[in-house]
Amino acid sequence: MNPSYPLDKVRIVLSHPSHPGNIGAVARAMKTMGLDSLYLVNPKTFPDKEAERRAAGAWEILNSATVCANLDQALSGTVLAAAVTARPRDLSHEVFDARRGALELIGHARQSRVAVVFGTEMSGLTTSEVTKCHLVVHIPANPDYSSLNLACAVQVMTYELRMALAQPASFSPSIGPAAAFEEIELLYQHLERVAISTGFLDPREPKRLMQRIRRLFARARLEKEEVNILRGVLGACENRMRAHEPVAKGSSIKSSAHKGGKLQES
Repeated sequence: MNPSYPLDKVRIVLSHPSHPGNIGAVARAMKTMGLDSLYLVNPKTFPDKEAERRAAGAWEILNSATVCANLDQALSGTVLAAAVTARPRDLSHEVFDARRGALELIGHARQSRVAVVFGTEMSGLTTSEVTKCHLVVHIPANPDYSSLNLACAVQVMTYELRMALAQPASFSPSIGPAAAFEEIELLYQHLERVAISTGFLDPREPKRLMQRIRRLFARARLEKEEVNILRGVLGACENRMRAHEPVAKGSSIKSSAHKGGKLQES
């Protein structure tokens, strides 16, 4: 593996694959395009002889595949994750076609690790899985029959990633290092905890506040220092609440989305 080569920093993540043959076919698709980092989230059957047979020589990718218990483990250490899905989503993240999505991924992969996430064969990615990613990638297809086999979808995306290498870099690097997946997840947990503590978020009726917040920060592409600043602000709020100190007059900010200490959201 060449650490400076962008394709070496791209993870192909299969969430809950149900057929071992598809895992092998994905390994083959990856090898033909020069990718070798395969992550499997709770596969139904792996390792398996059918996967080895369908890999057709890409056995080293199968042998080095990382098996994870959940998607959080598979995305740990990445700074950008793309959810590949054919279904339109309510409150969706930013949507790219396969070509533009590949350019975005390769731009970040020139500096840090990224991931391309595929769902189970029968139903694709869940809404929860999509919200853990930063962007959505859609592979244009026949609208009357847009169902792609898992390995075919991976082949299309890995081809586009390889082609993106030859394109001029359109990605402007951050001033500071990008925040990793786990750092942003801790920010979300911290923010949700403070929102509940202040009464802004009612955990019994959360509506879609956290989904909207995830979408907001996914567009921002947060840096490590920005995450540290936000968590510092949240920590200061917690310290003030624990000390029961009144907030200085005139320092509170009222929002039309906040009424009576409870979130009003349709």
